[in-house]
Amino acid sequence: MKQQSLEASGFEVYRKKTRKEMFLDEMSQIIPWEELCEAIKPFYPEPPKGAGRKPVGLARMLRIHFLQHWFELSDPGAEEALYDSRAMRMFVGIDLGKEPVPDETTICKFRHLMEKNNLGGELFRLVNVYLEENGLKVSRGTIVDATIINAPSSTKNKDKRRDPEMHQTRKGNQWYFGMKTHIGVDSKTKLIHSIAVTPANTHDSQVLEDLLHGEETRIWGDSAYAGQKEVIKLHAPNAKDFTQRKAYRNRRLSEKEQSANRQKSKIRSRVEHIFGIMKNQFGYKKVRYRGIDKNANAVFTKCALVNMVLARRHFQPA
Repeated sequence: MKQQSLEASGFEVYRKKTRKEMFLDEMSQIIPWEELCEAIKPFYPEPPKGAGRKPVGLARMLRIHFLQHWFELSDPGAEEALYDSRAMRMFVGIDLGKEPVPDETTICKFRHLMEKNNLGGELFRLVNVYLEENGLKVSRGTIVDATIINAPSSTKNKDKRRDPEMHQTRKGNQWYFGMKTHIGVDSKTKLIHSIAVTPANTHDSQVLEDLLHGEETRIWGDSAYAGQKEVIKLHAPNAKDFTQRKAYRNRRLSEKEQSANRQKSKIRSRVEHIFGIMKNQFGYKKVRYRGIDKNANAVFTKCALVNMVLARRHFQPA
C-alpha cells in the first residue's frame, strides 16, 4: 500500500530498516491478499448508504488482524502498537497526517466476525491451496505432534472459576492447565496440513486420524503415538509406522530399538521448528480468550501464517 507523508519523504538520512520492517515487507509481498479478502467479503458489512460511519477497508482490517497474530497483540494493544510503530503503520497503509488508526472496538468487532464465521480455518485452507499452486505440495510423509498452550488458572474473574472448556494435564512432574494444539506436518517442507484443537487432557493418540491426509507412505511421531498401527492402517493404508517405540516399567528398550528411535528423531524433530515459530517468534504461549472455539479459530490463523513464514524463501528470487 502506497502512502505519502513526512515519515516517508526522506528526512531521516541515517534511518535503517529494522528486522520487523523487513519481515512485514516480505509478508506484504507473498501473502495472497486478494484471495483471502474474497473469502471474508461475504461476511463483511457493506458501507451504509448516505450519512453514517463507514467501515474500515477489509484489506486493512485483515492486515491489522495478522499483526495481532504475529506480535501477540490484544485489541487495545494493536491500536496502541499502530500509533507507536511506523513499520506497522506502513504495512497497514495508515498515514497519521490524514487519518487516525482504527480504534480497539473496530479491531475487536473484526476479530469477532472472524470467530463467529470460523474464518480462521478457511484462511488456513486457502493459504495451503495457494502454496500448492506455487509448487509447495504435500509429500507422502507426515510428522504428528502436539503442544500445550497454557490458559489462565486464576479464579479471580466474574464467574469465580477457571475456563470450563480448558482442562489440566500432567507432563512429567509438572501440571499444566489449558488446551492442546495437534498438528500434522509435511516431512519435507515442514508445512502444516492438518490441525486439531482439544482440551489439554486429551491424549495425543486420540486425534491421530484427524492429522493424516490419507496418502502417506511414512508417519513419524513420538512415543505418545506408539501402538496406533490399526488407526494408521485404517486412515493411511499405505503408510509405514515410524513412530518411536515406548519403554515400559517391566520392559526396557533394546539397544537396537534405542538406535532406531534416534534415527527416527532426526526426522520427527523437524516439527519442533513449527512450534518454535508459533511460541517464540509469534509469542503464542498462552491462550487469550475463553472457550475452545475462539482459541481454535486463532490457532488456524496462526498456522496459516506459520506456513507463510516457512514458505517465504520459496518466493524469494534466486
